[in-house]
Amino acid sequence: MKKVLVTEKISDKGVALLKAQKDLQVDVEMDLTREELLKKIPAYECIVVRSVTKINEEFYKHATNLKVVGRAGNGVDNIEMEGATKRGVIVVNTPESNIISACEHTIGLMLSSCRNTVRAHKMIESRVWDRNGLKGTELYGKTLGIIGLGRIGGLLAIRMHAFGMKIIAFDPYIADARFKKYNVEKCETLDDLLKAADVISIHTPKTAETMNMITYKEWKKCKKGVRVVNCARGGLYNEQDLAKAIKEGIVASAGIDVLVDEPKPISPLIDLPQCVLTPHLGADTTEAQDNVGIAIAEEVIAALRGEMVPNAVNLPALGADELAAVQDYLTLAEDLGKLYYQLHREAVEKVEVIYSGKLAEMETDMITRAAMKGVLEPVLMEHVNYVNALIAADHRGIAITESKENGDQDLLTVKVITKKGEFVASGRVVGRGQVRIAEIDGYQFDVEPTPYMLVANNEDKPGMIGQIGTLLGASKVNIATMQVSRNQKNGIAMMFLTVDSDVPADVLKLLKNVGGITKVNMVKI
Repeated sequence: MKKVLVTEKISDKGVALLKAQKDLQVDVEMDLTREELLKKIPAYECIVVRSVTKINEEFYKHATNLKVVGRAGNGVDNIEMEGATKRGVIVVNTPESNIISACEHTIGLMLSSCRNTVRAHKMIESRVWDRNGLKGTELYGKTLGIIGLGRIGGLLAIRMHAFGMKIIAFDPYIADARFKKYNVEKCETLDDLLKAADVISIHTPKTAETMNMITYKEWKKCKKGVRVVNCARGGLYNEQDLAKAIKEGIVASAGIDVLVDEPKPISPLIDLPQCVLTPHLGADTTEAQDNVGIAIAEEVIAALRGEMVPNAVNLPALGADELAAVQDYLTLAEDLGKLYYQLHREAVEKVEVIYSGKLAEMETDMITRAAMKGVLEPVLMEHVNYVNALIAADHRGIAITESKENGDQDLLTVKVITKKGEFVASGRVVGRGQVRIAEIDGYQFDVEPTPYMLVANNEDKPGMIGQIGTLLGASKVNIATMQVSRNQKNGIAMMFLTVDSDVPADVLKLLKNVGGITKVNMVKI
């Protein structure tokens, strides 16, 4: 039974889902001191946190049994990612659980700042009826500039099209296809967006690259009277510079949900009547909080059971649909990789993963990781998974490359290069949940991988199949399937058998001593 420690508040529905799992022991302790946490954590495979608990190198040194970190929420500011990745610890979060709430709050702040809603309310509250200075502006026909066309930025684009706005966006890490999907004009530079936008909405993560990305110099490039909304992270622009731009009339208004020094209400923006400020309410809805709790519980459960999760932060970003599309290829790649060290014993210098046909058009980084996990797992004592497979390969001096080729068939090939030669294994997906090994070192097959397989090389002469079948039968090893592939060049055939159980070492020895058998290996998937 795996142990899960919850150290910060998540919804009761999320906790209940975790506790309903028969293979998990769940402890909720939200008042632990740092010393108490470090003392307790060696016993746990998983920790669930929000934004307060620091998951850093000190923590990892104590968390010797840790497999999963669950961050209930969108960011990972409190989690040191490099330490997790090199240890093979999967970090999951819930980026989609609160995106609707964050998007709707963005729109609310945008409308409030454009129509002076808060100032108007305060005036009425003071029993004063005076519309002077409260004239607003319409969104219809204006240009909205979205900085960061990720999940929330994409939702915002969809909704603001309904307002009759022209949408432009800047995001150097998003493929052109996503801009087309949301009917958004792509800006090649941030400056291009700043110069063209009537309203700017920011939706980027907080990184070294995005910190203070907009200063006074950038605000001066904007249209006079531009409006800005930020429901992402504090510190993406210099608050002092934004306040200066507002005072000078460059920026007409701002709707701000996040500040640099939160939770302290300290900012030069607070005293400006042109600003509408809220205390980080973007994800603070009943629906979002329930969704976050349930989502992190589901992610943690899947990760602990060795299943793929779409929101693993230290893995390539894949949506649920994208993950479903590559799931079978992950299985196939890992199976092909596992063949190598079980059929050969040479040190690996390079692994090339080759994608053919429509497979070459897919997002393949995760598939390559799966292939490397398969190659390394049979020989490494330490834990190897999708997270640390590439790092483990690098530490062993193994070069990894991807190649993409045109072809009539969707084919996945794993080529292992050693000082003595090459090992090549190919396969394909023939249907949902159905993978096939198609080739091993030039021998053609159509084999469905199973937990136990026997691979034998033999002289291409009569009686070989019968002798192997007889020995296995006498040893109570049942053959499920058998395929034989011939190689006319060297007169050596290859037999591929799937069997119902492991073949004992003494039986393997007998098989190797059969005249005409040149090589026999047990393969376990």
